[in-house]
Amino acid sequence: MEYKKIDENHIVVRIQKGEEVLEQLSLLAMKENILAGEITGIGASNKVEIGLFNTDTKEYKTTVKEGMFEITSLLGNISRKDGEVYLHCHINFSDASLTTYGGHLVKCFISATCEIIVTVLHGSIDRKFDENIGLNLFLF
Repeated sequence: MEYKKIDENHIVVRIQKGEEVLEQLSLLAMKENILAGEITGIGASNKVEIGLFNTDTKEYKTTVKEGMFEITSLLGNISRKDGEVYLHCHINFSDASLTTYGGHLVKCFISATCEIIVTVLHGSIDRKFDENIGLNLFLF
């Protein structure tokens, strides 16, 4: 991963071939002490793991897709849970036949490059596990 701060609130990130997106974004958030932020990106991947949260069972069902993919949309946020970096991202990606998949991002390995803009928000966002919902929700 390489990145450049272009102003006080924006960081341009390039994730390299072979790197995993969430791992690299976590490292960035730790290194730059980002307490709250927004993530947008595009790129190319050869292996993506996505999930869908079942609100009845309160569990994620995950699927791994391998092949040649265009990341058409990567969206998410940066917050903290118990003082640790917490990323919540969703992804849409398409294959060679232009079939598009999407869901909660679990893992995404880059096959060429991934270009991400991180908008750093002032202040902090914390999360806490909600027993009723079964997810780590924003804490207000």
